[in-house]
Amino acid sequence: MSNSGELAYAVKLAVGLVVVPVAATVGVIYSGDTTSQSPAQPAPLDLLAKNLAAIPDGPAGASIHRGYEIVSRTFETLPGNVGNGLHCTSCHLDGGTLAGAGPWIGLPAVFPEFRARSGNRDPLSRRINDCFERSMNGTALAPDGADMAAVLDYINFISRDAPGGKPPPGRGFKRIEPPLVPDREAGALKYTTHCASCHGGDGAGLLADGKYAFPPVWGERSFNIGAGMARLDTAAAFIRANMPRGAGGTLSDQDAYDTADFIIYQPRPDFADKVHDWPKGGKPRDARY
Repeated sequence: MSNSGELAYAVKLAVGLVVVPVAATVGVIYSGDTTSQSPAQPAPLDLLAKNLAAIPDGPAGASIHRGYEIVSRTFETLPGNVGNGLHCTSCHLDGGTLAGAGPWIGLPAVFPEFRARSGNRDPLSRRINDCFERSMNGTALAPDGADMAAVLDYINFISRDAPGGKPPPGRGFKRIEPPLVPDREAGALKYTTHCASCHGGDGAGLLADGKYAFPPVWGERSFNIGAGMARLDTAAAFIRANMPRGAGGTLSDQDAYDTADFIIYQPRPDFADKVHDWPKGGKPRDARY
């Protein structure tokens, strides 16, 4: 796809993500610290659009474009590796550029990194494949294959101006401290109020023209129990900062915990390799298994 085509696609996505069928539709601009978000005019994909417009021509640019295509349309692009209806950008919002929503900017400088779940010092490619196996409920990419190279090229490109050796601003999903005690029954009601209009009363997401306008959050087309988003603290942090889409930061900490607890304990695929997780200890208290 050409640079102009990618930019047009990003703009179309922006419209779809901001205009959501919920009462609160105030746009939020993030600046790293997701504890203090200020309402502003909706501009969620501004940084992504600038990055896409800057992709160079030639073979290097083609690989970057391919990487963006993979992360933004994952189950359509790599159906052999994806076992559900999700995209990488279902969680890593705005093409992995949004602080507080699992941004990828700056990650190449901090990997390889030790991870307690694997008990190893993992390269970034292994971290990406974790998402394919868990969040996508699918199979790993070939670590030395063209598809993995394209994803890494995209992440490296959006990280080109990031300072080396430092965690990126707003990395991961900013945890709510201290963790709260959730009320699952209240979470069911809050899900109906704040989430069902986009993700469906049955959690199956919203399909439009055969594509998910909003992803499934439980059921066979959603992430499995080995995914990071199946952990209570992680899901609550993501919801608090980013949901409802276009109105992140409007729910309370308790709302986020209640809703997350309801969502993560709904039926979802198992993950057979979970028995190998945390081989050296350090299993977190909010693990789903």
